[in-house]
Amino acid sequence: MSVQLTAVVTGATSDKGIGMTVAQRYAREGRAVVVLDLDGERSAKVAADIGNQFAVPAFGHAVDVTSEESVTAAYQAVAAEVAAGNLPVVGALANIAGITSPTPFLETTLDLWNTVMAVNATGTYLVTRAFLPDMIDAGWGRIVNMSSVSAQRGGGVFGKVPYSSAKAAILGFTKSLAREIAHTGVTVNAVTPGAVDTNIRVGSTAEQEAKLAADIPVGRTATTEEVAAVITFLSSQDASYLTGTTVDINGGSHIH
Repeated sequence: MSVQLTAVVTGATSDKGIGMTVAQRYAREGRAVVVLDLDGERSAKVAADIGNQFAVPAFGHAVDVTSEESVTAAYQAVAAEVAAGNLPVVGALANIAGITSPTPFLETTLDLWNTVMAVNATGTYLVTRAFLPDMIDAGWGRIVNMSSVSAQRGGGVFGKVPYSSAKAAILGFTKSLAREIAHTGVTVNAVTPGAVDTNIRVGSTAEQEAKLAADIPVGRTATTEEVAAVITFLSSQDASYLTGTTVDINGGSHIH
C-alpha cells in the first residue's frame, strides 16, 4: 500500500469516539495518521496501535486545542516528523475535538460558556490556522470540521445553548474560510451529525435513548463508522469540487 499523505485528527483517543474511528478509517484507506489529544501518552499509544494495525506511519502528540502555544508545539512536532521523512506531507485535517454542554441556559456560567466555545470553536480555528499554510504551499488539502445538528435546530438533551452556539460558529467559519481559500486547492467542509452512538451519551437514561431514536426517521442513532465514512470522503480527491458545504448526517431528521 502506497501512503500518499498524512491525515491529522484532533480528539481521537476515545475508544467509542468519532475521532478514533476517523483516524482508523484514514489508516485503513492507506493514509498516515497523526493523533492529537490532551493526553500525550494516550495519543502516542492510540497512534502506535493504529500504525501497527493498518501498517501505516502514525504519530501521536499532546495538544490543548484552546491554547495557541500548545497547538503550535503540536504542529511543530508533526512538521519535524515530516521533515525527518517519518510522515508524508499533511494533506488532511479533521477537527473533531469538542465538548458538550447539557446545562440549562440560566444555570450556565461565563466560565462554562467560554470553555465550550474555546474547545469547539476556538480550537477549530487554532488547529486549522496551524496546519493550513503547508496545505496551501502544497496546492492540495482537505479540512473537515465537526459541527452538529444542534447548530441548525438548537440544542437537545446533550448540547444546549453554549454547545449549539459554538457548533454554529464552526459552520460560519467553514463557509467563510472555504470561500477565502477556494483558489488554493484546499477545500473546507463541515459535517453536522445528529445523535451518534458515542461515549458522550454514556450515562443517559433508557427514556432519553428511546426519545432520541423516536425523533429520528430511520429509527436509530448513527454509528461512528457512518460519520467517519463521510469525513474521509470529504478528505478525498473525489470530493475536489465540494467546499464550503455542510453535510447532514442525521438519519432523515427534519432540520431546515
